[in-house]
Amino acid sequence: MRFFEGCTALITGASAGLGAEFARQLAPVAGTLVLVARRAGNLDALKADLEARHPSVRIHVYVMDVTRENQNRDFADWLEREKIRVNFLVNNAGMGDRGPFATGDWAKIHAMLELNVVALTRLTHHLLPMLRAGGRGAILNVSSIAGLIPLPHMSVYAATKAYVNSFSDGLRMELRDTGVTVTAVLPGPAETEFGRVASRGTGEPEWSSPGELTVPVEDVVHAALTAVAADKARVIPGWKVALLMGVAVALPLGILRAILQRKAG
Repeated sequence: MRFFEGCTALITGASAGLGAEFARQLAPVAGTLVLVARRAGNLDALKADLEARHPSVRIHVYVMDVTRENQNRDFADWLEREKIRVNFLVNNAGMGDRGPFATGDWAKIHAMLELNVVALTRLTHHLLPMLRAGGRGAILNVSSIAGLIPLPHMSVYAATKAYVNSFSDGLRMELRDTGVTVTAVLPGPAETEFGRVASRGTGEPEWSSPGELTVPVEDVVHAALTAVAADKARVIPGWKVALLMGVAVALPLGILRAILQRKAG
């Protein structure tokens, strides 16, 4: 964790799940944490807990919906006023939707596109000049193994994460000689709120994940931070998940489609 000593880290979706765990694991070494999410109560509770455990870290909370452009402008102004120079960006905020595309609620689908794709891209674009100006920085994009393969009943979510994977790789190559690294972490099933938020609760067919593939959030975050420190392009936490996805992406697409279609049916 020496890579992160004294860093100023901005974490989106910090009110729960992976975002809160990123804050917990960075707090002992970071100089400043900027925790961003919509739920003020959760952020305040996390801030109080971290300050009690790690009094040397400076913690800011900022309540906003990262999908709202006007709130992003206000956030940018706030960073400037507070003279906060971010050098580690954790694009963690995201959401999913499980069930057939045809019966999906458009408002939820649109919100997922805005959060997983547009908000991540916009915040990265805004903060990139700051990251580059510091001479050394890092971007960590929280993606998913779903972005590696087409997934019926999670088709839009998988497509948004395929975007995150491709965007991360392309941006990484662009920034190769700038001192700013880009890493994507591709978790499989993890113990977060994702499943509850993604579920429609309608009785429609939904993907289910074998319990033995579930990786604790602590392990997911540790693997992600270790990958950033080692300047790796991608990491899939959990050896079982990594092995499974290695086999899946090596299959001819026609065979993979047949397997997934049978599972979805």
